[in-house]
Amino acid sequence: MLTSRSEALLAQLDVLTEAGHLRRLSGTFARFIGTLGQDTAPLLAACVLLAELEGRGHSCMKLDDLSGAVSTQLGWQPDLWRGLRDSVAGWPQDGAGWRKLLAASEQVWAVGDLDFDQPLVLDGERLYLRRYWRDEKLVALAVRQRALGELLAGDASADIAGIRRWLDLLFPHASRGGGPDWQKIACAVAVRGKLGIITGGPGTGKTYTVARLLALLFASAGNGRDNLRVALAAPTGKAAARLKQSIDTALEELDQKVGAELPLRELAGRMGAARTLHSLLGARPDTRAFRHHAGNQLEVDVLIVDEASMIHLEMMAALLAALPPQATLILLGDKDQLASVEAGAVLGDLCFDAEAGGYHAETLSYVRDASGISIPDEYAGQAGPIAQQTVMLRESRRFGGPIGALALAVNRGDGAATVQVLRQPSDGKLAWTDPALPADALQLALAGRDGAPGGYSRYLQLLRAGAPEGEGAAYLDWVKTLIVAFERFRILCAVRDGEWGVQGLNEAIEQRLQSAGLLRRYGEWYAGRPVMVTRNDYATGVFNGDIGLTLPDPLRPGAMRVYFSDGDAVRSVLATRLRNVETAFAMTVHKSQGSEFEHTVLVLPRESNGTLARELVYTGITRAREYFTLLTPNQQVLLDAIAQRTQRASGLRALLTV
Repeated sequence: MLTSRSEALLAQLDVLTEAGHLRRLSGTFARFIGTLGQDTAPLLAACVLLAELEGRGHSCMKLDDLSGAVSTQLGWQPDLWRGLRDSVAGWPQDGAGWRKLLAASEQVWAVGDLDFDQPLVLDGERLYLRRYWRDEKLVALAVRQRALGELLAGDASADIAGIRRWLDLLFPHASRGGGPDWQKIACAVAVRGKLGIITGGPGTGKTYTVARLLALLFASAGNGRDNLRVALAAPTGKAAARLKQSIDTALEELDQKVGAELPLRELAGRMGAARTLHSLLGARPDTRAFRHHAGNQLEVDVLIVDEASMIHLEMMAALLAALPPQATLILLGDKDQLASVEAGAVLGDLCFDAEAGGYHAETLSYVRDASGISIPDEYAGQAGPIAQQTVMLRESRRFGGPIGALALAVNRGDGAATVQVLRQPSDGKLAWTDPALPADALQLALAGRDGAPGGYSRYLQLLRAGAPEGEGAAYLDWVKTLIVAFERFRILCAVRDGEWGVQGLNEAIEQRLQSAGLLRRYGEWYAGRPVMVTRNDYATGVFNGDIGLTLPDPLRPGAMRVYFSDGDAVRSVLATRLRNVETAFAMTVHKSQGSEFEHTVLVLPRESNGTLARELVYTGITRAREYFTLLTPNQQVLLDAIAQRTQRASGLRALLTV
């Protein structure tokens, strides 16, 4: 039964929820814990804060942070935090006090004591919801086992010699920057064991590298290459399609170099399409469980996963459980991008110190023998086992010029250099405005800006010109043309609410395009409406983050279908079957991961409230292929975001180093 103090606290939490400071789920969880048995107001406060942090991407809560750091993580103003603390009698003064209080609760399992399946887990100085504690343990154990598994040794001369021969063939030219060829090194390291992690910024050639790694794996399989089962996957459908397309293109080029000794084109043809992780694991409606798991593992020998920074903790745990121990796992991603929307920062934890290398003498010797490259002494060290199977690509072969310089300045946290790059002449590649109103964003949405094409008028003009008659190949080709035209440009927002957020801008853009005569909105579903799926829908085969265009159904007059790009093909769903979608002229930076646009516009709000960080700005910039425009009504918001790094509470990094 709840005490009067706990009831008072829960009433205050309801007020905070109505004011938008807490999710309704967080207060509900605290109330649920309070109904399970004897409670205290501090315990319920810890529960609501833990649940709220989980909703913001943290997998746990550090007890020491309850002294005040939690308020920063939540983006709360100091008076809001003080109001909560002052209302809770018996609030412990430090981490030791919190540990004593929590360990005494019947709803908390302190690791090392008897386990009665309590919903909360106290592990050292961290408090967890049980499933995130379990997922962290599973991920750490599985990754360490793979990294510590059987590796090619320096005395395995036959294997090393074969790898060296193929790597010299696949990488015939020296690095353009004059330093070590990290792409070649990455292939040597990844083929060494059952785990390979390749990280790097845009243009560093992650998929270029993994295509050559695939060729190396096929070659190393010898007579078993015809039976080598390779699967490609990514968190989103668009990222999966890009991965497959990039690898197919690279393997076709390599096929001409390696000749008949290794029929790459034929081998690539048997790989099949890249899939979303949900599809790969066999997601099932109305359950978090997958068809493939530890008791029914995937039938693969090599699994390549792109955009690994987007993979949240629970998904990574499910993936590792479903992967046979003898299979090779290759993770690709940019560790400096935004972490997953859901709890965890798995790739960031795995690649925490990738810049330093930290390679053991055995690793350095192996790389020298297998690739002919000596890694500089500055990258030697005594880092953990994960680092020995991790390579950071350091030379951008495509993403240079003003946009590249801007991304590097942001990633370094150098606000002054960022402003300097933005103000330098860039032949139209960069633009920076600080408007008082979002009018500039609306003009960009209509027709781009001087020196940079863009806007949505191009695809809408094609739409107004009309579709070819019939429902055959000509109609589908027209649909593809529209999708390609739409995907050239995108407005990305840092926040969802307000006039500078996704919701406000989508409504304003829609009205502007309609007033320009480019749209005819006559209901929820209208021709030309871009939509983003906001929730996985296994019945229709669409997933969170998928983006499609609403177009007339050629077979049913008056009906609308939403068409989604699926590699070189398109697939469609009747519009009325899609229940969880939102208009997508503007989208959040988070949802843009895995995508690139010829012209990208990043919109920052008037105030950040401490919630924006460097990774968000960096990710927004690196979505731009050719042109980038920054809109912000307040320059200080940009500088504050660059100065702040995202720090997600997690115990995974510590588990990986023990």
